Amino acid sequence: MSEDGREKRPTGELFAELVKTVGELRRQCPWDREQTLETLARYLVEEAYEACEAIAGGRPDAVSEELGDLLAQIVFHAVVAEERGLFTLAELLSQAREKLIRRHPHVYGAEPLDSAEEVVRQWDAIKREERKQAGAGSALGDGAGGLPAVLRAEKLGRRARVAGMDWPDLRAVLAKTREELDEAEAVFARGELKDADEELGDALLALANAPRFLGASAEQTLRRACDKFVARFTELERLADQRRLALNQLSPRQIEELWQEAKQRLAANRARSEP
Repeated sequence: MSEDGREKRPTGELFAELVKTVGELRRQCPWDREQTLETLARYLVEEAYEACEAIAGGRPDAVSEELGDLLAQIVFHAVVAEERGLFTLAELLSQAREKLIRRHPHVYGAEPLDSAEEVVRQWDAIKREERKQAGAGSALGDGAGGLPAVLRAEKLGRRARVAGMDWPDLRAVLAKTREELDEAEAVFARGELKDADEELGDALLALANAPRFLGASAEQTLRRACDKFVARFTELERLADQRRLALNQLSPRQIEELWQEAKQRLAANRARSEP
């Protein structure tokens, strides 16, 4: 470690030490010994989301820590897979590098591209061809079934767009969402709860694709909305506690009045804090 606190040893040496440590834990820690690829999967997802949260928070130290945790999980999975004779860490690394090279012919081949948009179109075309060669019977590939629902809906929309089917613009997406919501309301009014649930699913699928027409991500858009809701609800709770009010004893109108006040207070605080 240097005087400024930065790690100066070669990256390869540090990676080898991480692999060694994970291997030692696998052999010597009772908990680590019991793990399988199946039991570890949940931790892989959790670490990925925690890394995303750190990135959204703009905290470099936290980003470094969470990405390190994610990397350790990947190495752990590879160690377990190697024990089962599925593949080795070396094979994993080689495959990852080869895929990057294959999907960047504009860098490693004779097909230079000038814009990010061209790169994305080429990337999508290469992935579509890879799925076709792998035996996929649809442009949607495997349907991205392993993703959380919001991410899956957005990814399916992007794949359908590459194949030639998509809404023309944001207005069309919102119109489709309203159409599905109207249908949900109609069947709900008739007491057809199962059909109402299905129509709500259609509405959510359409709405999950709306942010990409703004150049945004549905996951991040919803994450920010959740953060905003938490902040406003916490402020609402503070106001209620300050006035010795029990939320579960207030009328809907009183709750709404507190909610609007909470929104206004947070907006005012934000305006004062901005330069």
